[in-house]
Amino acid sequence: MTEGQVVEAVGGLYRVRTASGTVEASLRGRLKRGGRTGDKVVIGDFVTVGRGSGDSPVIEAVGQRRTHLARRPSWSRVARVVAANLDRLMVVVSVQDPPASRAAIDRMLVMGESGGMACRLVLNKVDLPGSAVSVAEITRSYHAAGYRVLPTSAVTGAGIDAFRAEIETGSSALAGPSGAGKSSLLNRIEPGLDLRTRPVGRRSRAGRHTTVSSRLIALSGGGQVADTPGFSDVGLGDVAARELARCFPEMRPFLGRCHFKDCSHVHEPGCEVVAAVSDGRVQEDRYRSYQAILEEL
Repeated sequence: MTEGQVVEAVGGLYRVRTASGTVEASLRGRLKRGGRTGDKVVIGDFVTVGRGSGDSPVIEAVGQRRTHLARRPSWSRVARVVAANLDRLMVVVSVQDPPASRAAIDRMLVMGESGGMACRLVLNKVDLPGSAVSVAEITRSYHAAGYRVLPTSAVTGAGIDAFRAEIETGSSALAGPSGAGKSSLLNRIEPGLDLRTRPVGRRSRAGRHTTVSSRLIALSGGGQVADTPGFSDVGLGDVAARELARCFPEMRPFLGRCHFKDCSHVHEPGCEVVAAVSDGRVQEDRYRSYQAILEEL
């Protein structure tokens, strides 16, 4: 038996990086039974590889996941785990062209928080004229919510050193709307890196999906980046309604202090979260995002 980490998944095949090199393995039959096969093994998973019929490599077991990244397209009700054991989610938005949507930012942050990852907000295109006020406002708002904000420009190189320091440590995934500059930022630190940033299309009329691989790419300066298509048209991940408030870091100090144990933090009397919103300890914009997301769950 050999231990390793899955670095690419396409169809029913998985490339596993081990201490002695990379092997291509399939999934042991018993692991395929029950549930969606695509969730059983994903990039970032630590697995045990043995030998199957014909001495071909097969994945015998999957280790417990420290973190996970689940994707649910905005047009679907079903979330699917697409990566595991990543350290952070980098939410990349542009200040202008297209302008950042606070609602979209909050949804992507919830996606990362629900999977146990550290989250960062990257504000790209800060070089565009007239962006200074928006950069200051968004930075102030999300700093107050407990997030590190990285203003960057893939054009001028502003903020690239701070972005590099994050991305070259541990493992990361990038999420953000189309046109935010995810690929451009990565190419500033790793020239020639070709990530797929277009959203995954819906099922065709014939009921087929194009087969696309997911990869965990090692950067030359250190760190790994998950290349997982489909994170520009993003709904929520697999967060449950009862756990949503914990996905808002600024609300956590007030949880467990409400009058009702099962408080939804919306309409109940004696709610500490609502009180924190009233006196400015929790921002109204963020609280409205919480309410909007809760209605979907």
